[in-house]
Amino acid sequence: MPDRPALAPLRRVRTDVLEVAYYETGPADGDTVLLLHGFPYDVHSYVDVAPLLARDGFRVVVPYLRGHGPTAFLSEASPRSGQQAALGADVIALMDALGVERAYVAGYDWGGRAANIAAALWPERILGLVSVNSYLIQDIGAAMTPVAPELEAGFWYFYYFLTERGEAGLAADPTGVARVIWKRNSPRWPFEEEDLARAAEAFRNPDYTDVVIHSYRHRLGFAPGAEAYVDLERRLAELPAITVPTVTLDGLADGNFPATDGSSSAHHFTGPRLHRQVPDAGHNLPQERPEAFAAAVRDVRALRQEHAGRDDFAT
Repeated sequence: MPDRPALAPLRRVRTDVLEVAYYETGPADGDTVLLLHGFPYDVHSYVDVAPLLARDGFRVVVPYLRGHGPTAFLSEASPRSGQQAALGADVIALMDALGVERAYVAGYDWGGRAANIAAALWPERILGLVSVNSYLIQDIGAAMTPVAPELEAGFWYFYYFLTERGEAGLAADPTGVARVIWKRNSPRWPFEEEDLARAAEAFRNPDYTDVVIHSYRHRLGFAPGAEAYVDLERRLAELPAITVPTVTLDGLADGNFPATDGSSSAHHFTGPRLHRQVPDAGHNLPQERPEAFAAAVRDVRALRQEHAGRDDFAT
């Protein structure tokens, strides 16, 4: 194993679809916060965030997403779906399995999208949201609408994964693919090979390639979604507003998603919201700037408390 701190030991819990592997720290009676990682990363994006939040009194839960690490499908018959609705539904299913009625959710990339979806579709379960790159629910109906060429260039792997060659390339060398994406996503992050090797343990999951490929093909309209998520995808196609207290973050050194002032996404957030730009942070913001990410979680809790008299977060 790489000589790097690890989130261990892991616990496991079963939902209807998955056996979810997760790390937990902090007081059992604290406010629960789920920290959700992205692609191609793993739970160690939060290796420095988790202890900071535990010291602040949070019960911290850091799960491996479907297709990553020891998290496993319970049935061979389950579609290896990576679509957004599946990721969002997994958040609520995990909360149910843990007996958590309400929680804060925080994430970036795939994990940020899952957190957005949980907050948008199940606001009665979500105390507050921290989201890197603001509103992340995919408008799949607009998948063929091009964006600026410099952004398209950063999405090279989206299009690579549409091909048989890309699927074979990911299966053959997931660490090599991740290395290129990490460098592009976070040009100022001086990660070391040991950091990548630690994360790459998660890519050994036997369903990793299938889940990743389906995620990118589905979001671009090149693969159908699983039948179980048809209704959720229909609701997500309406780009539902997020009503719960939210802190959004943009890294000023994000190589794929240029930082914004938050105004372009403001209409998606109808509850209390704070937006911040984080200096020197790239796409993997919690690992690159753990103090800033932990502060955002603390601040969304304070935002919730500040607006405690409101009763319309779940409407």
